[in-house]
Amino acid sequence: MDGLPLDSYYDLTSPGFQLAVSPDGQRVAYTVAEFDADADDPHGSLFVVPTDGSREPHRLNRASDAGPAKWGPDSKRLAFVAARDEDLGLTVAGDETEEAADTDPEAGEDEDGAEDDGEGTGGGNGDEPKSQVWLFDLVRGGDARQVTEFDEGVAEFDWGPDGERLVVSARDPSERAEADAEAREDGPVKTETERLQHVHEGQGFLDEVATYLFVVDVETGEQRRLDHTGTATAAAAQGLGPAWSPDGDCIAFVANQRADADDSNARDLHSIAPDGDDHVVHTDGGVSAGRGAWDDAGDRLAFAASPADDVYEPTEPHVLDRESGDVESVAAGLDRTLWYFGGPCWVDGDILALVGDEGRTRFARFDDDGGGATRLYEDQRATESLLTFDAAGGTAAAVISSPDDGVDVYGLDVDALVARTEVSRTRLTALNDDLLDRYEQPGCRKLTVESDDVSVDAWTFYPSDFDPDAPDARPTVLAIHGGPAFYDQPLFQFADAVLTTRGYIVCRVNYRGSTSYGSAFSGALRGRWNSVEVDDLLAVTDELVERGWADPERLFATGFSQGGINTAYLVTRTDRFAAAAAEHGIYDARSAFGTDDSHVWWGQEFGLPWEDGDTYDDISSLPDVGEVDTPTLLTAGANDRRCPPEQAEQFYVSLRKQGLDSRLVIYDDGHDISTPVRAIHRLEELIGWFDRFDPATDDVSREAYDPHGREEDDEDDEVE
Repeated sequence: MDGLPLDSYYDLTSPGFQLAVSPDGQRVAYTVAEFDADADDPHGSLFVVPTDGSREPHRLNRASDAGPAKWGPDSKRLAFVAARDEDLGLTVAGDETEEAADTDPEAGEDEDGAEDDGEGTGGGNGDEPKSQVWLFDLVRGGDARQVTEFDEGVAEFDWGPDGERLVVSARDPSERAEADAEAREDGPVKTETERLQHVHEGQGFLDEVATYLFVVDVETGEQRRLDHTGTATAAAAQGLGPAWSPDGDCIAFVANQRADADDSNARDLHSIAPDGDDHVVHTDGGVSAGRGAWDDAGDRLAFAASPADDVYEPTEPHVLDRESGDVESVAAGLDRTLWYFGGPCWVDGDILALVGDEGRTRFARFDDDGGGATRLYEDQRATESLLTFDAAGGTAAAVISSPDDGVDVYGLDVDALVARTEVSRTRLTALNDDLLDRYEQPGCRKLTVESDDVSVDAWTFYPSDFDPDAPDARPTVLAIHGGPAFYDQPLFQFADAVLTTRGYIVCRVNYRGSTSYGSAFSGALRGRWNSVEVDDLLAVTDELVERGWADPERLFATGFSQGGINTAYLVTRTDRFAAAAAEHGIYDARSAFGTDDSHVWWGQEFGLPWEDGDTYDDISSLPDVGEVDTPTLLTAGANDRRCPPEQAEQFYVSLRKQGLDSRLVIYDDGHDISTPVRAIHRLEELIGWFDRFDPATDDVSREAYDPHGREEDDEDDEVE
């Protein structure tokens, strides 16, 4: 069946999750991911647009990538993190620069000294540029100027209020770590460690190199390390979330500096003076804190935090009172989780943030004294969600997504938003209009189904020619979200467009365990994977069939990560699906323990496998693989440290050993699909697999199955 061409993926433009409204409120900076078909790479582009929509967006970079940006306090300079070729101004600066470069002959090579495989902690191939802070002067114009020079790059940064200094997060290898790396460079050892947390997704094997905060002079690049900020946890390598107070006297950051850091998901809130004195730890190891935002006076810091030992409990806004040192949640019984990319942000003395609320993301205002929380933006459409926002200078900007209108950046009236009056919004971008013009957008409807006397929501996306009130049964894909502490919402998604334009209904269930419905609903899954959520998935499937929406002979199931875990378990429990695709999941919890990067999470939720072995078996699908009678596609990433590829191999071999139809595809990737060609290949595999076992497909087409238009030589594929 014809549908949206898969190579249209190259025309997809995806906004980043960090907007930056200028302090004067007049402009917003944002990044987008665009795809280079020739290089098969995502390209990060940085744009600036007036918040009133008075002119078209202006592209700042053309030759290389750009990452998230932050405005200087004067609203005239824009700094961002990017891995670009070294600034020519530094290259020709003279003997002083050359001497500095020569002090570390091994700078830029992987810490383990081995050939880079794309997942080393040291930051990749030594020939590739590292992420540094760059600076656009939007008054003078011209290209960006490089501000920092760190051997292993910069993770993130914040401006000092004087506009003369930055605080950055960066790894700082010790002499011992460098000596160890040099000794192993030509030796037989891939890694040597005595760390409990020895690997992490996206980083590979971990070393002992700590991440610190550094204060950097914007003009000279001179840097000073803040010694008390160092931590070598896997999370620290992603940055310490520095936030410099408006009075310039304090820098807040998050880190786990505890003795058991490798056996804890804690991220404490810390503060320190810019000269390295007055280091204070403000939380007690019980929370996992995120980056904070100071109020205008610098007296209070708002930050998101969740319990360090329970992923199902809501992430809530907290406030640090700088004078007293007290930290309190200001969620005031809302029982909703903060969205990952949505604040908190100070507006007129109150805290604005995005919350997950029954399968949608929306604004909420929190009183700074904990007196209450209020849902905002009452005129928000029912089938759209917010993805991120920022506010400054009396103006807000947000990324808003919906399945029929796409995803774009909008300017919002902050006063109207906080006052809960009708909010006028100005569309500032047209990111995917050309792509949207090529196909009929899907319809979208939320279903609510009773499952074990619990109400469960499901977002359904259907072809433009389908009438849900006078339905004709269609092939239906049960698409199961990951997490599990996550939620599906009405969004513009390329995969949904691909399927609905080929005649499929796509159903995304917010099963028990999903967030945005309160702690009791989410916590119902704690310690008992592949139980109540599977009941919910099947209850929604029954409802789709009973409504006449889904053809009972043409049901398909798929999911990624936790969704892959559930997909594999579904086919051990029922044969009602014509075909299934379990992607990047875990199917034998016992053997996953210690080979993945989630031992802390496993221990907190399920106990230890040598103490609670029955629980590990109960949440696994491999012990019941003999019950499977459904053709099942397995995919995995060769470098996946979250759900190792051996998990897919075990399930695949067990199916083939029984003579069942199965297929294994291993991507040369981690837990995510990182390049356009692999994303397209994945969709080809899914569609081809479902079509191969669709009862409506004729036998000739089924026998000639070839999802990529080439002869199939092997039972399994490794996609480079």
